[in-house]
Amino acid sequence: MPSRFPGAMTQDWEPVVIHKSKPKAQDLRDPKAVNKALRSGAPVETIKKFDAGSNKKSSSAAAPVVYARKLDEGTEPAALEKVPVEVRQAIQKARLGKKMSQAELAKQINEPPKVVQEYENGKAVPNQAVLAKMERVLGVKLRGKIGK
Repeated sequence: MPSRFPGAMTQDWEPVVIHKSKPKAQDLRDPKAVNKALRSGAPVETIKKFDAGSNKKSSSAAAPVVYARKLDEGTEPAALEKVPVEVRQAIQKARLGKKMSQAELAKQINEPPKVVQEYENGKAVPNQAVLAKMERVLGVKLRGKIGK
């Protein structure tokens, strides 16, 4: 009968050493790990990071301090422009002239009824694409100079 293991059988008697993986940096910063190291007497290093936890930078002659709020105020207008009164009245007059409701106009221009309502109340910020759709459906000029 043939043997299962051809050749001489040998055993490997060399020891196998399994090493623990090194702790990750995040685990070393864990408060539990720091307290454990302090209790056991292991050296613990603390480093104060420069400007840690503050949003302000030191004022030096090389780089003047620029605050984000001042930067925003300087580049953006205070308020967005709303729909002018002439445009509001032109939309209402043309819509009522065609005997349409705000919902019907909104459906024809593929916009929610709230958009038409905001344009007629003057609360909307003018969008050229929406005004173009309204011009097409109502047959009235809404962009450019109106009545001038």
